[in-house]
Amino acid sequence: MRLFAADALLPTGWARDVMLDIDANGSLTSVRPQSSARNAEVVRGSLVPGVPNLHSHAFQRAIAGRTGRASAQGDSFWTWRNAMYAFLDRVDADAFGAIAAQAYVEMLEAGYTSVAEFHYVHHDPAGRPYSNPAELALRVIDAAARAGIGLTLLPVFYAHAGFGGAPPSTGQRRFVTDPASFARLHERGAIAARESGSVVGVAPHSLRAVTPDELAAIVALARAGAPVHIHAAEQTKEVDDCISWSGRRPVEWLLDNAGVDARWCVVHATSSIRSSSCARSNTRSGFAIDAATCSRRTHGRSDNRCSRRRLQEARKRSRNRSARSRPQSAPTSSSSMRTIRRSPASRSTT
Repeated sequence: MRLFAADALLPTGWARDVMLDIDANGSLTSVRPQSSARNAEVVRGSLVPGVPNLHSHAFQRAIAGRTGRASAQGDSFWTWRNAMYAFLDRVDADAFGAIAAQAYVEMLEAGYTSVAEFHYVHHDPAGRPYSNPAELALRVIDAAARAGIGLTLLPVFYAHAGFGGAPPSTGQRRFVTDPASFARLHERGAIAARESGSVVGVAPHSLRAVTPDELAAIVALARAGAPVHIHAAEQTKEVDDCISWSGRRPVEWLLDNAGVDARWCVVHATSSIRSSSCARSNTRSGFAIDAATCSRRTHGRSDNRCSRRRLQEARKRSRNRSARSRPQSAPTSSSSMRTIRRSPASRSTT
């Protein structure tokens, strides 16, 4: 098969009149600029590398439109979470897999060609482990394979309802494991994922759901270089609770205690620092995680503001880390067909 694009984004930048040769397995065998469209399917519009979706809870696709409604009691993340718990009471393994497949197909249609699945629903609706503890992880792997999307499987360790090891709630019964049972679940899921050609990492859910000792044990399960994802500073209540527990904000605590490096993906990080003016500046520039470093350096100062020099240093560090850790997403002669798609309309299902 051959595709021809008048404009395509390659590792060297934008190129004109690009021919792509694709073998029977769907892999690119050559990418040739300055070619003719002869004997090729002509792509409408520009051709760009596929977009990775770095944070997905695929089952939540099915609650779109079921939450976010005004009520006398008010509406918030926490009321949304209760609605999500109630929805999971009715989702068995077959439905779970079907929902994931639908979500992944829609991601592909929107131009997302790979997905990092932050997978934390492990047990049946009653909270009992399946005979294969990785049953729902296998459904995720199968859904990704059927849809044709690249998968990074991130089994999630979730043990507590709040900081300091608070016992889990009834609504969290499908998520909860202990370190030993999670290690077995992770091993079973990892074997199946690698056999399917997927990437496998690990995901301690959040500092409110994992104690420091558990965090260290779970991160140790990941192979060298494997991705580590974690929620942090998702809501202001979480930030306040973390300060009460540790004296630090969640991102600050992670930077100081967890050995965060290039393989980590800190998800959300929306309330990382105390100064709203600095937070807005960093968020606009796309360096929210470095705002925590900036805050850490100014901890205790009465004005709670980052200097221009320190903000510039934080931005520079972020750019340098991104350059070192950015995956090769543009097409090469050995890339999978999934790595390049037509430019999509922007739509996300995470």
